[in-house]
Amino acid sequence: MAEAHQQLTPAEKIWQVHIRLNEVFGHLSGYPRRDPMRELISTMLSHRTTHANEEKAYFQMLEKFPTWEAVMDAPVEELTQALTPAEFPGAKAVNIQKALRLIQAERSDFSLDFLNDLDVPEAMAWLMSLPGVGLKTATLVLLFNFHKPVFPVDTHVHRISQRVGLIGVKVTHDKAHQILLDMLPKDALVLYNLHRHMLKHGQKICTWNSPKCEVCVLQNICNYYADVRLKGIDK
Repeated sequence: MAEAHQQLTPAEKIWQVHIRLNEVFGHLSGYPRRDPMRELISTMLSHRTTHANEEKAYFQMLEKFPTWEAVMDAPVEELTQALTPAEFPGAKAVNIQKALRLIQAERSDFSLDFLNDLDVPEAMAWLMSLPGVGLKTATLVLLFNFHKPVFPVDTHVHRISQRVGLIGVKVTHDKAHQILLDMLPKDALVLYNLHRHMLKHGQKICTWNSPKCEVCVLQNICNYYADVRLKGIDK
């Protein structure tokens, strides 16, 4: 028998999501999974691309062009060919080269470490001035590598947030970033854990197609379960 649905505010719900997913997946230290340049370029490659193909494209690129300077100066057709496992390789090749030129103008060694000394609005503005870098990519780099208090909203975080009832059904990814952040403490480790756990939950349980609601730890606070799945079961 399903547990009774709890009537909570979105702010109360998001904290329950954090607590429950932390228990399921375990607390993470927040140690960067990869260096800032790798995070930036890989996330640029990840748009509409599976993680496996993103990784394949990244390593094919570095196998053919082993340094960032070599990537920047490569014939765009050859770079595009190296990036073919990713979707839209031609557009991504152009954007990556333009971004690398701008980064080199700021730091000749292609280091993004200077972002650590900027406040969040400055760092966000600089990253989002790069071609092909949007809000999700910028927040991922700043949270994962520089422990800035931002909250990346990818497709999994967005889907779970809408289903549980943290945001409205018409709220976009970009608007969701600020709405969700406003409900959370400005603690980078909390934000990191919540993002990573919602990502994993979206991949394993709250999938786009056929979500596994019957085993979901968010079941009794989830609007989708109460309004869609439970009513379907009752029929």
